[in-house]
Amino acid sequence: MQLVRQNDKKAGVRVRVATLAVLLAAAVASGCAAEGGGAASGGPGGPASGEASGQAGPAQPPDAAAARAAYAKKVKRVQAARAVAARKWGLARTPLPAPPPPSAADKPEIAFRKGFEVGDPTLPPVFTTVPTSQKVVFLTIDDGAEKDPELLRMMSDLHIPYSAFLSDYLVKEDYGYFGRMQARGVTLHNHTLNHRYMPALSYQEQEREICGMQDVIQKRYGKRPSLFRPPYGNYNADTLRAAQACGVRAVPLWAAEAYPDHMEWREWDRDLHPGDIILTHFRGPEDWNGTMPDMVRQVMDVVTAKGYAVARLEDYV
Repeated sequence: MQLVRQNDKKAGVRVRVATLAVLLAAAVASGCAAEGGGAASGGPGGPASGEASGQAGPAQPPDAAAARAAYAKKVKRVQAARAVAARKWGLARTPLPAPPPPSAADKPEIAFRKGFEVGDPTLPPVFTTVPTSQKVVFLTIDDGAEKDPELLRMMSDLHIPYSAFLSDYLVKEDYGYFGRMQARGVTLHNHTLNHRYMPALSYQEQEREICGMQDVIQKRYGKRPSLFRPPYGNYNADTLRAAQACGVRAVPLWAAEAYPDHMEWREWDRDLHPGDIILTHFRGPEDWNGTMPDMVRQVMDVVTAKGYAVARLEDYV
């Protein structure tokens, strides 16, 4: 099936003067989550420099040139640290820096991928690619089975953003591990309580699986997720209705899947595309041919060789 490319006239290089300071803050949080708390991008500030304002107001954001210079300085510093970390962790190339993400007002419109609809366009959209012209992809890790501390150190050293989709039956073995992950800037999302095949369940059973995991993540980590991924990528209309009732806004699936020794592709051209979502899992040597750091090396070498940067999914969705 050919991947549907949605027109995104808003995406790309359209940084307005009025929003540059906010974009800078969001970009720093995205590319350097390990240094801070992974804050998401905010909305625009006051009038742009030189823009008429009929009354006194809050301090104006810095001008475009200053914001660009500050961002470039930050990227240069992070890339120098990444180069050292890439050698330390055995990557073939230093990961590329992600461009500034869109402001909250300019995030791309997410819609159902063609062929993934369930007949009700008001339900949370199911998609495999974020509509953007930027050469960015998004790394997502599912379930929570393997709890490798080396993964946390490696991703922090390399400043690589990723999102975790968690199932409680695995996460509850060590809630603290994922708390440490969250503290490094990773956003934790919903992958159900027990990883069941959702279309075989009643609406009420699906709602318990999804809302129950929402409750667990809120109780343990302080925030209800906005994104949900159904186990195995399988769902029906009841799944999306239940997800919506539980507070879910969107359902990201994936365009490619990463393993320690190879990639698997959804699309016929077996390649990456701007905005593609990459899936992998929390797994160790007993489950696949390698470790979590082996998987990161594999996927990052592929992503970087193809000229892509890894960006933070929550900055775009």
